[in-house]
Amino acid sequence: MENIEKVWLGPLPPDSPYVKPFRFYFVQNGVEKNWDLLKVHDSVAIIIFNTIRNALVFVKQFRPAVYHGVVTADGREFGEVDLKKFPPKLGVTMELCAGIVDKDKSWIEIAREEVLEECGYDVPVERIEEVLTFRSGVGASGAQQKMYYCEVTDADKVSSGGGVDGELIEVVEYNLEDARKLVTQGAVNNSPPGFLFGVLWFLTNKAPKA
Repeated sequence: MENIEKVWLGPLPPDSPYVKPFRFYFVQNGVEKNWDLLKVHDSVAIIIFNTIRNALVFVKQFRPAVYHGVVTADGREFGEVDLKKFPPKLGVTMELCAGIVDKDKSWIEIAREEVLEECGYDVPVERIEEVLTFRSGVGASGAQQKMYYCEVTDADKVSSGGGVDGELIEVVEYNLEDARKLVTQGAVNNSPPGFLFGVLWFLTNKAPKA
């Protein structure tokens, strides 16, 4: 996933199927205001625990948005990026198995498909537990995300996972000790808040007791 040969930045084409920018106008306490927003897809995320290996199952992937945040820290806008100064690994994240809601299916069925496609575990929806629903990106998109929990075994593994349609996803396992380190004070992660919350939720509610 780090085999990236060229990177450059450009303006967003108006026909993007994933992101729709617009300006929101409103009057608050008699004062007209506005806010620039992004319309994006809602999503699902799944906390996966392999009960045989006693390990949490995560995914790693290159995230252009994270990489963009690094390379634009010096005020850069558009143009080609120096890959020696900014190696692609700076944009690799650790996350929960997840996916956008863009199909005419129930959210839990989409979650089941993501577990299969990204991580290679084939489990029925009856074994997937809904955790909670929350809003992400409240300053820019306000998109809804539903979090699920799923226990798997090695017998459920039917493929190596890795995603579909050109995705490059690495499946990784973390034992409970290493998972706890991800959410200790002072830890630094290339991960979204939902991932860290999911780890904390698991450690609080589902982790086997020592």
